[in-house]
Amino acid sequence: MKYTMDIAGVSRDLQLFPVSDDVCIAAFILFGDVEVTEAAAKELLARAPKFDVLFTAEAKSIPLIYEMAKQAGMNEYVVARKAPKLYMEDLITTDVDSITTQGIQTLCIGKRETEMIRGKDVLIVDDVISTGGSLLSMSALIEKAGGNIVGKMAVLAEGDAMERDDIIALHKLPLFDSEGNIIG
Repeated sequence: MKYTMDIAGVSRDLQLFPVSDDVCIAAFILFGDVEVTEAAAKELLARAPKFDVLFTAEAKSIPLIYEMAKQAGMNEYVVARKAPKLYMEDLITTDVDSITTQGIQTLCIGKRETEMIRGKDVLIVDDVISTGGSLLSMSALIEKAGGNIVGKMAVLAEGDAMERDDIIALHKLPLFDSEGNIIG
């Protein structure tokens, strides 16, 4: 089953996948989709509050944040990693529980990223916001690093997430029943 939607002016067919016996989600995957990535980055930047630093979590939103930085004329952005790397010093970590990932994961940033964030206005960017678990974890990292969160943005907000007043999303991504009918 598929769901066709317009994403930042580009039409895409999204395949539906079950997350429980009676609920399916539409898979929005930016990897490899240059057209949607460029269009979404442009539209997000047009709606973004003033910011100093772009911030995301590894991995699906990396092409988006890269394109946003490029279009904004920035040379750097921050990606919270899913695991510490040998070159990362003075780690700050937090746990994340995302609907699209099985089990609890850890997000971390190191000294370099902390220095980029400290005292700066930070814009959190994600591909899809659903339960908000990833946003909470990214927010915790930024706060621990001494950054000021000025906004939280995503290309799509899934289900009730579009009703939140603390995020900016381009479009609502509905939830579906097991037959492919929109339920939320």
